[in-house]
Amino acid sequence: MRSLRLRLLLAGLVAAGLTLSAAMAGLSLLFERHAERQLARELSALAEGIAAQIDRSAGGDWALGAPPGDARYDRPLSGFYWQVSRAAGGPPLLQSRSLWDATLAAPAGAPMDETLFPLPGPGGEALVALRLPVTMPARLGGERLVVLAARDAAELREAAASFRRDLLPFLGVIAIALLAAFAAQVAVGLAPLRRMRARLVAIGSGRAARLGEQGFPSEILPLARELDGLLAQRERDVAAARARAGDLAHGLKTPIQVLLAEAERLEWPMTEAERHETAAAVGEATEAMRRHVERELARARRALRGRTDRGEPQRVARRLVAVLARTEAGARLDWAVEGEPGAEAAIHEDDLAEALGAVMDNAARFARAQVRVAIARAGADITVAVTDDGPGIPPEAHAEALRRGGRLDEAGPGTGLGLAIAREIMEEVGGALSLGPTAPGAMTVTLRLPAG
Repeated sequence: MRSLRLRLLLAGLVAAGLTLSAAMAGLSLLFERHAERQLARELSALAEGIAAQIDRSAGGDWALGAPPGDARYDRPLSGFYWQVSRAAGGPPLLQSRSLWDATLAAPAGAPMDETLFPLPGPGGEALVALRLPVTMPARLGGERLVVLAARDAAELREAAASFRRDLLPFLGVIAIALLAAFAAQVAVGLAPLRRMRARLVAIGSGRAARLGEQGFPSEILPLARELDGLLAQRERDVAAARARAGDLAHGLKTPIQVLLAEAERLEWPMTEAERHETAAAVGEATEAMRRHVERELARARRALRGRTDRGEPQRVARRLVAVLARTEAGARLDWAVEGEPGAEAAIHEDDLAEALGAVMDNAARFARAQVRVAIARAGADITVAVTDDGPGIPPEAHAEALRRGGRLDEAGPGTGLGLAIAREIMEEVGGALSLGPTAPGAMTVTLRLPAG
């Protein structure tokens, strides 16, 4: 059942089968009710006709002036019967020849009107009967009589069965028409998915860049938008990967050239001082390569982390304060962490610690007496503002401080990876880093993060 088309067709087949079965049952029931009403009218007309013909002979016996003209009432045990008896009970006064020597006995509580009721026949067969009360005229004694008319119930059953047999071919035609309609409906309903598939093939072959919104119904449009969003994200990821590959190649190019040059120098005789100089150059180049590789590995780890990560800025800031306060630069400062506790940002705590640690370490190195970390909500974002009372960064140097790959502090490895590193981390999680505005004797670096 992997085919959506097959599922829909099978569902339509089941629905059509249930609907036609219900229609068959309902129409059969309606026909039976109609046949019963028709039979009730016929038996009522028969009983009224018999009642109109009841008379007395010259000897005073009850007689029927003109019996029904239907020959089936004269044929023994034909299933067509009538009978006249006293309302008070007793043996029949008159009856059809079809009863032969049998009589009909209505069950107790049988209705005395034009309502049909079941009645056992002379041979034990099931009959449908009707009783009609009659009050004879005064010239015939004014006696109350009951006319009973009955027919074989098999006639009703056979009529209903014949109706169902005649109905089946029409229901079959309707079933075929419904299946064809279902097939057309499925084809029309799945057309947007075929259109989406064609556009995806075009995107895969490079003939298109996006699915777009044209030609998609409202139910498919959100899916198309999500796929376009994923395609846009893929393009951004590819662009970022290319940029990182370029950065890695650019960052390793100079140290590799240094190592090659020093390797060539090692082939020639050199003094002790020259050997120390070569060793130092090789060490510096290797350390630069190590820092660059670690940086790129950290960026790769951030890219692999889930988008559902959560970090609490206040907890991270307090943890960083506890570390920085034990350093030489941080021990002389007054640290303050303010803001709403429990506020979460959509970033892994390790990444937040790396970015915020770089900013706070930078503030600790240049602050005179105080560093303040303020955490607040700003709509759908969380802001972390780090303010120090140091000399700050001139506005004309902001661009250089945040230049991609640039660093203001080259003090070496550690938590102080620089403002550019922090900015890149913020951008990778959908946030931003901004400087200032710088007041005299103060510097503020603001991290803006999407709320968790």
